[in-house]
Parts: sequence; structure tokens; C-alpha cells
Amino acid sequence: MSGVSSRRKLGLSLAFVATIMWAVLPIALVQLMQALDPITITFFRFFLAAAILTIYLSIRGRLPSISKLNCTTRLLKFLFAGTLLSANYGLFIYGLERTTSEAAEVIIQLAPMLFLLAGIRVFKEQFSMFQWFGAAIFITGLILYFTHRVEDLFVSFSNYGEGMLMVAISALFWAGYAIIQKFLMREFSSEETLIIIYWIGAGLFLIKSEFSTLLHLNTFFWVLLVFCGLNTLIAYGSFTEALAHTEASRVSAIMALTPVITSTIVQIFPMEGVYIEPMYLLTVVGAIMVVLGSVIVAISKK
Repeated sequence: MSGVSSRRKLGLSLAFVATIMWAVLPIALVQLMQALDPITITFFRFFLAAAILTIYLSIRGRLPSISKLNCTTRLLKFLFAGTLLSANYGLFIYGLERTTSEAAEVIIQLAPMLFLLAGIRVFKEQFSMFQWFGAAIFITGLILYFTHRVEDLFVSFSNYGEGMLMVAISALFWAGYAIIQKFLMREFSSEETLIIIYWIGAGLFLIKSEFSTLLHLNTFFWVLLVFCGLNTLIAYGSFTEALAHTEASRVSAIMALTPVITSTIVQIFPMEGVYIEPMYLLTVVGAIMVVLGSVIVAISKK
């Protein structure tokens, strides 16, 4: 694919770093929401990442050139990408507030799956029969994983069901962001794209943020807030740079491990405020099938 360098090992390493960051993020967010509202948290995730990256690029003299943005098409691409990523952040954290970190990480795997499927249309990729088989395994795994939540999802449509719907929609928005990001990478470096998108996100969430609640945070919650901001910078920086060095399919395959890592951490290390999903046989089998299906779709030959 055009725009991909020959440094594949670096790309895969960066993809794994992004995966680790995304795996621990929902756990930190769940705990942080005990003290802050979702909008304020999301604003600071964007703001801290944008501020740190701005300082770094300013020191190194690598801030984006205004002349490169003197194009309506490019500006619209950035606006759409920033808006889609902001919608992804907002819906994900609101969905997380109503569900669990494990369930949210399983359903958010729709994001790379949708990104890959979009490649058929946008990037003119072809799906092999084996990849369609992987997609079928993925969908079956989702059904099995949420079997014990059928009433919450489809009958009573409780908070849990609403949360899952929000996370699923956030996955759709993320896939749209990733597609535009891939196009932007043809004209801008990863740092240039991210700094602009971060500031757009910070601006969108600024108005509704409740800064007065920050006065009541203790040291633990401040550490969590800073971590979430750094997580945003490291995860998306690694992800964007990974796309520059290896194929989107391979990056997506690494990302498929995210729910496994999240579930392992939560199940082994119980934490206050973090609800643990019950581990029924169908739940475990479903989670394995989701990961397996994602990997098959990502790495199979076109």
C-alpha cells in the first residue's frame, strides 16, 4: 500500500505499544469517572496531549506550516477527522460509564473490523474467502460473548444495552477517522496530523467542561487524569506512526489483542469501582472467537 515504509518491525512494535495503551485506558477511565464527568475527562485527554505535543514540536521547530493548511480540502479533512475522533471519544466514555471495561473493549473491536471492511471500498482492497470466514467467526464471537446479556441488550434495553450501542457507534466513528487519517498521512507527517486533530478535539469539548470539579481532586485522581492525557498522546502517536511503517491490516491484527489484555488485567487484579464481567464458558469462547476472527481478517492474504 502506498505511503508505507519498509520498517515493518518498527511499525509492529508501535502498534503493540498502542494496543497496551488502549487496553489499560478503559480501566483508568472507569476509576476517574468516580471524581470527574466524562466531558471534562475527554477535554483534558485532548488538551494535555495537544499541549505536550505542541511544546515538543515547537522546541524542535517542527510545528505544521500554515501554508500547508491553505487549502479548503485539507482543512475539511482535518475538521472531519477531528470531529469523528471526538465523537468516538465521547460516545466511548459515555458507553463505558454504563457498561464494563471488558465488554467495551470487546465491542470496540468493531472499529478495526469496520476499518478493514472499508478498505474494500476506499482503498480498493479485496477480501478473500478466508477473510470472510474470519469475519463470520468475529460476529459469532460477539454473539456468544453477550449471550448472558441478551435481556439487557434487546429486551429491557437497560443502561448496559445503551452503553453497548454507544460503544458500537463510537467504533463506526473511529473507522471513519482512521480512513481520513490514512489519506492525511499522504500529505502530512503523523505529528502534524495529530497536533491539529488534538486541538480540534479540545476545542469541541471545552465549552461543556466543568473545571470547578478539578478543585476537589486528590493526588490519585490527578495522576489518573494526567495518565489519560499521556495515554492519548502515546497511543495515537504510536498508532499513526505504525500506519506509516506497516500495512493497516497488520496494525489491526495487533489491535485485536486489546480485549484480551484488558480482561486479563481486570480478572487478575480486581480494583475498586471496576466491575468484572462474569466468566461463563460462552463468554470466554466468545472473546477468543472475537480475537481470532479479527486476526484472521487482518493477516489473511487478499
